[in-house]
Amino acid sequence: MLAQTAGIGYAKEQFAPTVAAAARLRLHPSRTGAWARPDREGGTGVVRLENVALRYGRGPEVLQDVNLELEAGAFHFLTGASGAGKSTLLRVLYLAERPTRGRVWMFGQDAAGVARADLPALRRQIGVVFQDFRLLDHLSALDNVALPLRVAGIDEAVIKEHVVDLLRWVGLEDYLDVRPSRLSGGQQQRVAIARAIINRPSLLLADEPTGNVDDLIGLRLLYLFEELNRLGTTIVIATHNAALIERFGYSTILLRDGRVTMRPGTARKL
Repeated sequence: MLAQTAGIGYAKEQFAPTVAAAARLRLHPSRTGAWARPDREGGTGVVRLENVALRYGRGPEVLQDVNLELEAGAFHFLTGASGAGKSTLLRVLYLAERPTRGRVWMFGQDAAGVARADLPALRRQIGVVFQDFRLLDHLSALDNVALPLRVAGIDEAVIKEHVVDLLRWVGLEDYLDVRPSRLSGGQQQRVAIARAIINRPSLLLADEPTGNVDDLIGLRLLYLFEELNRLGTTIVIATHNAALIERFGYSTILLRDGRVTMRPGTARKL
């Protein structure tokens, strides 16, 4: 989707609710806590990959000698041909995959040295939007989005206010009590995005987040990500959409043959 956005001419002012929706997230920012302690080797960035490689079984390396640092507050697009390893790289970034070799530093800590008991707290700093959504079908849209806040022990009245506000902003105010199986693919995608950002994570990783929505909703979501970024969240969006990358102008992580190359951003096209 969003193939035509470069010529449509939607102005950001048409998406004024974005700022209010993002500002709501100030109420419950992620708690970096112990993860904010910089390690002399790991630096002070959000994520640092050092000579990371990953292979499955005896197959070829999907990632090869990846060196990548994501600074706090950065916004990057991740792109590459189908099968280039974008989803694999995202899995390494949210600690679902351990590299075959190399080191991963997360919030200044060597991820390999994090105790198993501490991993859930670390992962709560990371919001992930999966291509297959991974919603819980026995829960309503509201309850799916509320789940991270309930796990964090937030007051139920606060949860309902902010979940309803965010779902209203992504155009799902009439679907609060509807379960995922009754929603379209695009609606499920929006629920998944709302769930990923409701806790205002330190790092947001999104795998083709606009792939199942129309142009207008896609822009609303990207402007929401942008406002979240302005509140301090580091964002990486995997996408094939060249028009989207050109329109927003942020730097690009290009993945090719298992290796990454950074491309600087361009002038913003509003």
